[in-house]
Amino acid sequence: MARMPLKFSSAPSVFAAVSAFALLSACSGGAGDAGDETAAPAGDAPAEIAERQDNFEAIGDSFKAVREQLEADSPDMAIIQTSAAEINERLKRLPGLFPDGTSMEAGYDTEALAAIWEDPQGFDEAIQNAIAASEDLMAAAETGDPEAVGGQVGNLGTNGCKACHDKYRVDDDA
Repeated sequence: MARMPLKFSSAPSVFAAVSAFALLSACSGGAGDAGDETAAPAGDAPAEIAERQDNFEAIGDSFKAVREQLEADSPDMAIIQTSAAEINERLKRLPGLFPDGTSMEAGYDTEALAAIWEDPQGFDEAIQNAIAASEDLMAAAETGDPEAVGGQVGNLGTNGCKACHDKYRVDDDA
């Protein structure tokens, strides 16, 4: 799908925004099946697995809405503000969505690696960093400045989504 060019006034900001869009892929989609053929343990999967996958899908949808607005000639800041708040609210849900034993290695249809439970302090720190970055995104959205939003999208993509995915999620691009 072709993307519309960004309409920002300064070249460095455009490059930062374009880089930010590339990082959005780390934050959206792919929350479910990793394509592995591990047999699920006997019994039903904990409800938290479906809930966290739905939660990540909603985060991805909100990032898509932000991206679409930033690509528009005249971004609708109300949509960006609502989407940023949704991302923040959903990131705050994450700590309760990873009960022990719900990793891919435990046989569940998930991309959550055992590293989450092997390094709970690091995982919690990664979630808190993502929440803080999403708060910065909300603040940028409140300014009404698309360039500020683009910069904070990049911050959240790098310091939130990607930082967590690199260590705690299956690399489904391999």
